[in-house]
This record gives sequence, C-alpha cells and structure tokens, in this order.
Amino acid sequence: MALNGKSTDTKNDPSTTDIELDDVADPTDGNAQDRRDMTRMGKAQELKRNFKFLSIFGFSMILMQAWESVLAIGSIGLTNGGTAGYIWTFLVCWIGFGFVNTSMAEMGSMAATTGGQYHWVSEFAPRKHQKFLSYVMGWMCVLSWQTGCASSAYISGGQIQGLIALNYENYQPQGWHTTLLAIAIATFSVFFNAALARKLPLVEAGLLSIHVLGFVAIMVVLWVLAPRTPASEVFTNFNDGNHWGSMGLSVMIGSMASVYPLLGADAAVHMSEELQDAGRTLPRSMIWTTFFNGAFGWIMLITFCSCLGKVEDVLNSQAGIPFLAVFENATQTKGGATAMSVIIVIMTIAGNLTGVATASRQLWAFSRDQGMPFSSYFAYVHPGLNLPINSITMTLVVTILLTLIAIGSDVALNSLTSLGTNAILSSYMCSIGCITWRRLTNQPLLPSQFSLGRWGLAINVISMMFLATIFIFAFFPPGPNPALADMNWNVLIYGVAVVGSLLYYAFSARKRYVGPVEYVRKLD
Repeated sequence: MALNGKSTDTKNDPSTTDIELDDVADPTDGNAQDRRDMTRMGKAQELKRNFKFLSIFGFSMILMQAWESVLAIGSIGLTNGGTAGYIWTFLVCWIGFGFVNTSMAEMGSMAATTGGQYHWVSEFAPRKHQKFLSYVMGWMCVLSWQTGCASSAYISGGQIQGLIALNYENYQPQGWHTTLLAIAIATFSVFFNAALARKLPLVEAGLLSIHVLGFVAIMVVLWVLAPRTPASEVFTNFNDGNHWGSMGLSVMIGSMASVYPLLGADAAVHMSEELQDAGRTLPRSMIWTTFFNGAFGWIMLITFCSCLGKVEDVLNSQAGIPFLAVFENATQTKGGATAMSVIIVIMTIAGNLTGVATASRQLWAFSRDQGMPFSSYFAYVHPGLNLPINSITMTLVVTILLTLIAIGSDVALNSLTSLGTNAILSSYMCSIGCITWRRLTNQPLLPSQFSLGRWGLAINVISMMFLATIFIFAFFPPGPNPALADMNWNVLIYGVAVVGSLLYYAFSARKRYVGPVEYVRKLD
C-alpha cells in the first residue's frame, strides 16, 4: 500500500502491515469490505457497527419525517403559495431531492465515512482546492446539524405548548416556556444517545412502525371525518398572503416549507461508520428514504390541504399551529385533536433524538481530522461506550445556548436555525459540484457498489441546478417590506459564520488541518 499524502495523525493512519482484511472479525466491526474501505481512507474503526439496513432506514426515515414536517411548518407554505403552491412545490422538491440524494448515495458508496460531504470534497475537488474547500464544508456540515438539533427541539417544544393552549383556554404562551420544553427534550435526546446508544438501532426500527402506522391513523381520521374542499380549489388556489405582488415569487419563497421536510437524507452517511456493509447498504437506505418519505409527505399534504377549510381560519387559530385546528375541526373534540397531535409530537421528539446522533458524529468526524477548535477533546471516543461522548454533550450545550436566544427573540432563533438550511445546502452543492467536475474533466472516480454509470453527469447537473435555485430563495424574507424584527437575517448570519471559519482557518486550522484525502491509501 502507498499513501496519497502524508498522514499527520497516527489514529487516522492505521498500519496495515499485520492486517488481513478478510479475517473473520466481530460483526460490529464490519465485514471485509467495511474494513477495506476504512483502511483505504486511513481511518481506525473506533465506533461499533450496530446498524443494519432496517435500522439505518428507520433512522433516516425518522430524521427526515416528511409527513410530520409538512404539518408542523404548514403555515409557511400556506401563507406564501396557498394550497396549490404548497402541493406543487412539494412535488417539484421531492423530484429535485431525488436527484440530489441519488448523487450523494453514489458518493456515499464510494467513501462511506462519517465525515460525509467534507470528506467527499477533499477526495473529489481539484488538488489545489481540496484542503480549503473541504475545511469550509466541514464547518458548514457541523453548523447545519448543530443548529438543526436546536430547531427540532424548539419545534417540539412549540408543539407541546400548542397542545397546552388547545386544552387550556386561559393559558398564555410565553417564549421561555418553549425554551424550557426544548431544553428538556434536548436533554432527553442526549441522555439516550449517551447512555442507551446501543439500543438506538432497535428503537429506530420500532419508531419506524409508529411513523408508518401514525401516518395511516391520521389519514383515515381525516378522510372519514374531516369536511372536504373541492379538488378544483385545492389544486388551483394560490395565495400571496404576504403581498409580494408576484404570485410566482410568493410560491418560490413558500417553497421553503417543502424543502425542509425533505432535507436530511445524508444523516445515514454520518452514521456510516456504525453501519454494517456500509458501501452497499448506505445508498439503498438514502434512495428508499427519499422515495417513501416523499410519497408519505405528498399524500399527507394533499389530504391536509383538502381538509383545511378557510386558510385564514387555521392560520389564526387559538393554538397557533394549523394542524391542531384541522384535527379539532375533523374530530369536533379537543381530546381527539390532542390524541392525533401526540403522534406528531412523539415523532418530532424522535427526530431530535436521531438528529443529536447525527450532529455529534459530524462534530466528532471533523474534529478527528483536526478541523475544529479543541479537536482532541471532541474527537475523544469513550473506550467502554465506543461513543464520541464529548461531542454528544457539546450538542446539548449548543442547543441550550441557541434556544435561550428565543426568550429574547424567536425571530433571532429562526434566523440562526435557517442558517442550518443554507449550510447543509452548501455542502450538498459543493460535494456534488466536485464530482460533476471530475466527470466533466474525465477524472477517475472511486470504485463503488452503487454507480450512476452513464447517467451520472446528467443527474449531477440537474441536482446542482435544483440546489442553486432553492439556496437563493432560502435567503428571502417572509414579505417584501418586513419590519426590522421580521427580517430574515440568515444571509448576514451565514456570512458571519463563513468569515468566522475562514479567520480560524487563517490563524490556526491551516497549520493542523490537512484534509481527509491526505490520509487516504491506495490499495494495491
């Protein structure tokens, strides 16, 4: 074996002189191909491979949870776009993410590593840009998942608060109530990930059952009991609720409600070093997750929009959450609406649980490659638990700090968590852009168990076009003339985050960070 570059970290540069890749080993260390892949990438197997196809499929389905999300953030799409705008943009986004996730599935099969996008950039970018681009994308990945955890915890807290408001008319919701609920949810997720992590694959398989059965239960209730709006109105009723003056622009801004439920298929990638037969199982999980979650989401969205009644009424309901108003209208009881809503609350909390696992692994992987401040601390793996315990704990700290901001301004929190959307879209665009460059310039690609073959370039290009479009609209404010408090500060925060990472790179990280490609070995 010969190194592509010189390793600077003995942990990530295991000697293979005495290793027989085909030796029989503990299944939780992976099969022969897993060991071969880890050796090629110059990584030591520090985590246990407890996930198989069903459990990682459940993990991805629960994290993406498209049908729950279209209900949870429905007010965005209904305000800008209306029922027709929401339905049709979801279909377009589902197709678009089909191309994106298929592109990433191929890269995941080529390099099944927890690092994910920043590792792929390091391996596929032009040689002179590999180090810098992979470093920036590593920061983007860490930011996206850490802020995503805070967002899902806060959404869960808001849903619980909505249930309280639904059942107690005298209750006055306060921002600090939501923050405390979010912190409690995040603490539970971190405790589970730290103390019961070995049960996570089994729990994910069980939660997958709730995800599917809950979908069926809510659909049946709405189909049987809820009043219907004619299909001719549902599929053609567009709404420019924030008065953009252009229906097309309003629909595109409202399309963010369709983007969010379909993000996160790369979660399985960041668990790939805990997945058996990762190079083969990972792409299957990503593609099937996109298909089934997209289908569930679109069917639920059409049903939900068909049962809305007047959009203005559900947007201005007492609980402040549209799906609660629809459920109460369907069942004609607060108890019935509460029972249906509890399913969504449980699944949203479950999504935070899987999000903590993903965010902590992403932080751990980037620290292992010396990309973060205090990298040695965050790259620590507890020898008894085989878990990146410090990275898991840090995820809780970040969630607490971000949700505390909401006490002063929920707009500020929304802008910070919106950073996660743009950050993860950046990582998608950069990694897919790098493999597109290799195909355009006839550069060799890594062997993989899943290949797009001659369709690869077309799929990659379509992915880039789709991502570039939604990336731009994610920076738009909710209305054309927002007050200072209602501005979308995402572009400013995104810029500050990028500049901050570049400053750290210039003064410190460039001396230590060499990029994953420098650890890669060529197998003879």
